[in-house]
Amino acid sequence: MEAKSFCGLDFGTSNSTVSIDAACGMELAALEGELRTLPSAIFFDFANGTPVFGRAAIKAYVDGVEGRLIRSLKSTLGTALMDETTRIKTKTYSFKDIIGLIIDKLKSAVDAAAGDDVTQVVLGRPVHFVDDDPAADRRAQDALEEIARARGFREIAFQYEPIAAALAYEQSVREEQYALIADIGGGTSDFSVVRVSPEARLRSERAGDVLANKGVHIGGADIDRLFSLKSVMPHLGLGSEMRLPFGDKILPTPNGFFVDLATWHRINLLYTPKVSRELAELERYSLSPEKMARLSEVVETRRGHSIALSVEHAKIELSSSSETAIDLSEVERGFAVETSAKALHEAIADQLGALSRTLSDTLAASGLTRERIDAVFLTGGSTAIPAVRAAVTAQTPGAKIVEGDMFGAVGLGLGLDARRKFGSHAFRRSA
Repeated sequence: MEAKSFCGLDFGTSNSTVSIDAACGMELAALEGELRTLPSAIFFDFANGTPVFGRAAIKAYVDGVEGRLIRSLKSTLGTALMDETTRIKTKTYSFKDIIGLIIDKLKSAVDAAAGDDVTQVVLGRPVHFVDDDPAADRRAQDALEEIARARGFREIAFQYEPIAAALAYEQSVREEQYALIADIGGGTSDFSVVRVSPEARLRSERAGDVLANKGVHIGGADIDRLFSLKSVMPHLGLGSEMRLPFGDKILPTPNGFFVDLATWHRINLLYTPKVSRELAELERYSLSPEKMARLSEVVETRRGHSIALSVEHAKIELSSSSETAIDLSEVERGFAVETSAKALHEAIADQLGALSRTLSDTLAASGLTRERIDAVFLTGGSTAIPAVRAAVTAQTPGAKIVEGDMFGAVGLGLGLDARRKFGSHAFRRSA
């Protein structure tokens, strides 16, 4: 039987990649010009209704083109938001529909790179789409499979993202190792302990080499949200108080608006007449009306994504410096919030603790002592944050730290898995 075209597809919370079988082996396909990563963002231009993707989507928003920006859609899989709809000009989309548009963009790019209709795919998935809810986790995978099938993929398999990263790392090893794979992405943090070796990468069955595999729903999007809540939202009224219209009772301002404004995939939910009326009422009774007026202005002018981008940029700056400023000049002329790596660390302290506990559980489940871990392979954009990196590496002080392709290792590993599952040798075995 003749092999069909196959690929590995990593649909990420922040960035997506696709790998194809090339003359020199698996490689990442170009997705945006010559660039081999595509930010998982979509922008609907109100002038013509045409969606644009990736860096072009973010640029259109930053340049002030009238339209709607949506990011971090992977976080909706398995949640009640997945089937909710949002109106964009005259058309209504569910979040599942919008994910489908991004998958379609990736499918078109990989078809062009392969020169063929690519119908076989290994899709990456986190260890848990949703923590502590197996039914929701299954719904998330089923929804992603349904979306991929609707966009032209016919044979679909899944692989855990940290296992895919292990397959990518294994291509460079020269002797047997026990490797801890830490994949800290935009939506989840996944850990695996895997036995890797030059000989093992030739085997098609690898279940016995995966000694432990655990994950937790903490990622870059959560870090951005918590950092925003600590550093920016107090300037918009978070933590302020309000006086009820009758009597002298004082109550805290509700937190929900601020949480939505700090959460990428929930920002657009604020852009409704009902929310505008509620914010006007809160401003009327607020003891900090100037802050609530600022919040109302942000929502009315739809600058929520500008704030989120500024917070994200500041987080990235703090990966290499101790202090920076969150630029909010689009919200108010000359407005900036001074912040620091210490403030970021404090904002995510509970999440760092959860990462450490999940990692400890993974090591315990592997049956190996910490001293037996030979290498820690880091992948995912959030591994660049010093506090996150420290939390991951502290438990294996004797291991070699290996820097993986921050955004491409999972996609490459998924391609390697796709070659094992769908390559010509696989068809010869099953013929």
